[in-house]
Amino acid sequence: MNFKNQSFSKSLSNALRGIKVSIGSERNLKIQLTIMILLTVLGLILKFSPMEWGIIALTSAIVISTEMINTAIEITVDMVCQENFNTFARNAKDVAAGAVLIVSIASVIVGAIIILPKIINLIK
Repeated sequence: MNFKNQSFSKSLSNALRGIKVSIGSERNLKIQLTIMILLTVLGLILKFSPMEWGIIALTSAIVISTEMINTAIEITVDMVCQENFNTFARNAKDVAAGAVLIVSIASVIVGAIIILPKIINLIK
């Protein structure tokens, strides 16, 4: 199969299928999407500024994308190694998971910087 010469609509269809596969198979992605939805509701309640919406949207996209890249790495490593333990395969999967963790922690920090002052102002 020649993947390079696909039409734009076929490439888009494949990308959407990849998103569907990720959401259907990854518990962490479901959790991250749920948090993103809750954050959107909170943003509406707290009246995020356009800049804050942009930062939240970009941060959320980075977390979701990194999780999907991690999933792709895990699927590929599992396919290649199947049932055979391999230290390199384990390291590849752990490094990818570590990248998701770093991005997730950074997104929590960004969210706290935006949300906490607004909640403190509501309490005052």
